[in-house]
Amino acid sequence: MPDARFLVVFDADSTLIRNEVIELIADEAGRGAEVAAATEAAMRGEVDFATSLRSRVQALRGVPVTAFSRVLARIEPTPGVRELIEAIHARGGIAAVVSGGFHEILDTVAPELGADVWRANRLAVADGSLTGVVDGPIVDAAGKAAALREWATAYGVPDGRTIAIGDGANDLHMMADAALGLAFNAKPAVRARADLVIGRVDLRDVIPLLPT
Repeated sequence: MPDARFLVVFDADSTLIRNEVIELIADEAGRGAEVAAATEAAMRGEVDFATSLRSRVQALRGVPVTAFSRVLARIEPTPGVRELIEAIHARGGIAAVVSGGFHEILDTVAPELGADVWRANRLAVADGSLTGVVDGPIVDAAGKAAALREWATAYGVPDGRTIAIGDGANDLHMMADAALGLAFNAKPAVRARADLVIGRVDLRDVIPLLPT
């Protein structure tokens, strides 16, 4: 593949999209409020992400895979996301997504929004229902940073031309590894450590920051 001019890596939940997908799936089990509280604590960095994710996924046990269509119907793309990804492509960049959420949803959402590559967790399934277990290694803070570095290498992007956009504590490692770490719709700890804070919840505000 030809080298890209630059790389932009998005977090998914509350960045690429307005929702927290695990909360939408938990709604299908009647445990949405419980999981939402645990997700908020994880995003603030109060608990270990991987431990928290395993606990929250346990709450999804028994949800039928047919529920994913209802979850997808509730997904709200973040304002400006399509325009930003179009601008990335117009300037010769790659738009990537790395998520502590789930491939079962991102495999539909990411290509619809124009992303070139994406990575997320997978949910184990048996007999048509979720087992309450994450299938495979968990995409945590270290996993997100590793994905950014891997994609930069794969697309021939120099270290100085990478951008990471996120909102939660598990985005801090990839934001630190990127040449430019942007806090978007972010928790206070993330805003404090980002290179720049995007104030409005509109991803079009990132377009002027792209390499020209």
